[in-house]
Amino acid sequence: MGELFTFFGLISHDKTFIYMTHMLLSAGIALMLVKMAMSNLKMVPSGTQNVMEAYISGVLKMGTDVMGKENAMRFLPLVATIGMFVGIANLIGVIPGFEAPTAFLEMPFTLALAVFVYYNYVGIKEQGVIKYFKHFMGPVWWLYWLMFPIEIVSHFSRLVSLSFRLFGNVKGDDMFLMVILMLAPWILPMIPFALLTFMAFLQAFIFMMLTYVYLGGAIAVDEH
Repeated sequence: MGELFTFFGLISHDKTFIYMTHMLLSAGIALMLVKMAMSNLKMVPSGTQNVMEAYISGVLKMGTDVMGKENAMRFLPLVATIGMFVGIANLIGVIPGFEAPTAFLEMPFTLALAVFVYYNYVGIKEQGVIKYFKHFMGPVWWLYWLMFPIEIVSHFSRLVSLSFRLFGNVKGDDMFLMVILMLAPWILPMIPFALLTFMAFLQAFIFMMLTYVYLGGAIAVDEH
């Protein structure tokens, strides 16, 4: 099966070039939307400002359900930025002639690694090194030797799960769209476009939710 046709592929077929151009395009669109929303702020929002405020409110509500409003506000810039970036990157792959940069493992893994490092950093900063890693040992002292390596492996598995879940789903959507375009390039693709668009938003939502969950677990270690 051939590769997806992309407009950037007319310039170069190099995988790194295709990935970087689509990633930069996603970042550029995100920055443009933010700039448009903030260029003419109004008390009664409209247009892009209205969409962005609704998005921010939704992300804040999501975080509030996980860790309370105060902590959700604290991590809102990080989670909202990741969510917008991932969402736009996913949506690009639905448009014929473009490929989602999240369909390349490099981007999901980099984002997952950033979240992994950051939530452990926050946990250590909030609880201290000893108290944070003591949580990995469980409540029963004579099982420390067993629980600690299990918890370490469990935390590193989050890195794999977070990246491969996003990569696998988006890559699968891209391959599905390519097959549909090969079989019926004009009419039939209109049917799955709505589903693929929904999946693009869903994967961004899942990534944001897991980020909030991991951050919430890191700062709530003392409650376990």
